[in-house]
Amino acid sequence: MRYTGSTYKRSRRVGFSTLETGKELLKKPYGPGQHGNSRKKKQSDYAIQLNEKQKIRFTYNLTEKQLERTFKTASKIKGIVGENFLKMLESRLDNITYRMGLSNTRRGSRQLVNHGHVKVNGSKVDIPSYQVKPGDIITLRDKSKDLKTVKEALEKTVKTVDYVSFDKEKLEGKYIRYPERSELNADINESLVVEYYSR
Repeated sequence: MRYTGSTYKRSRRVGFSTLETGKELLKKPYGPGQHGNSRKKKQSDYAIQLNEKQKIRFTYNLTEKQLERTFKTASKIKGIVGENFLKMLESRLDNITYRMGLSNTRRGSRQLVNHGHVKVNGSKVDIPSYQVKPGDIITLRDKSKDLKTVKEALEKTVKTVDYVSFDKEKLEGKYIRYPERSELNADINESLVVEYYSR
């Protein structure tokens, strides 16, 4: 089941900014609830691995099944499993539209895709988990180009990541290449997630 509650509370629970802005932890950099600010007990290895997995799940706003399915696919690809896992998550269509600035949140990007507003290489794709490949062109359907939410999001977007490009005039973006690990969140330790799923 996908989490639909407070993003701020969720971020505080795992001690990590799932919005990647740090805003959620500015005022209360500790767990939610009346005991959230009390001294924490030493965590077990399992608890540490679980928390790291939750960081990723909450960041990309996925269900447990979706995350596990992505991990299993990543583990079959040649290379470092943890890095393949993160690259697959970054290559999801809902994440790419978010990185291009078509929405200010991944949740909003998922809705854009779900509602059929997004095209990949000229064809409508309404599957948020669709794996975008380097070289793919992302656009909005003609009738979706005047969406108020998209215009507001683009006005707030200052800069996109280096592995995507976006032309605000044409409303057209491109997934240039897979990201390097150094370009992804340094506060995520994906090796702990590999350990979690390898138990």
